[in-house]
Amino acid sequence: MANPEIVALDLHFLGAAHAVASYLVRGPAGPVLVETGPGSTLATLWAGLAAHGLTPSDIRDVLVTHIHLDHAGAAGWWARQGATVHVHHLGAPHLADPSRLLASAQRIYGDQMDYLWGEVLSAPAEQLHTLGDGDVVEAGGLRFVAHDSPGHARHHLAYQLGGIAFTGDLAGVRRPESPHIRLPTPPPEFDLEAWLASLARIRALGLSRLYLTHFGPVSDVDHHWGRVADLLPRYAEQVRAALAAGLERDAIVDDISAWEAARLDADGIPAEDRPVYDNLGPGGMTVDGILRYWQKRAPRASSAAS
Repeated sequence: MANPEIVALDLHFLGAAHAVASYLVRGPAGPVLVETGPGSTLATLWAGLAAHGLTPSDIRDVLVTHIHLDHAGAAGWWARQGATVHVHHLGAPHLADPSRLLASAQRIYGDQMDYLWGEVLSAPAEQLHTLGDGDVVEAGGLRFVAHDSPGHARHHLAYQLGGIAFTGDLAGVRRPESPHIRLPTPPPEFDLEAWLASLARIRALGLSRLYLTHFGPVSDVDHHWGRVADLLPRYAEQVRAALAAGLERDAIVDDISAWEAARLDADGIPAEDRPVYDNLGPGGMTVDGILRYWQKRAPRASSAAS
């Protein structure tokens, strides 16, 4: 298979460059879209396609790594245009009926919902193609292999295309030419062990390049995997130690925000670039996801001790 053309379409989420990408993959039989971004960036996505001589009607297949709104918030719109949306089988029902997804997001984002995510439309069920581990998507004359990769979310897939993969949030946040990696750990499904196992599985594929939704291609693949695998337990331990010290939730948010700021300092990230990381991995969401993880484990630990 000849190497397809892969273009990162910058959606300029919240007006920032290199925050959220949708990938245009040109295969021998037509274009494929990987990730839709939120509804709030649809116009930017259309403009990106137009810059490459395409209209929305040219897109017949859309692959989403998972159903969080920054990755798949516009999936319903694309499905209503007649595109087939390929999605994890656990995520598909929430694209067909996003009411529970939106209610959960509303509790977090409140009156910022429309500003952040725009319109979230339901997807016609007949336009959804559900996937499990190892399933193959034939699209645009290309062969994408879906790899189940829970940890960030149970409904998370990484898509392998030959020697490369689109990794969603599995490989974290790393902007172009930057050494800094941020790991988003939102509630309710962050799972340290599952994420580490997913990392090991995808790392074992020996890929030559990763395409991160946040943001762009990564070529130092093994080094990148190693750093993510090292960081994940550090995130979990940072919150566990704060809990053990008797800190309440808001104090833990302050603690982890200070820890993240120190990591940004160590990596030499300038002040003007820091809001992008804080938008993609905010301290409150990071803490809430990891707190829920430890709270779910606490009953098991108590049972094992008795």
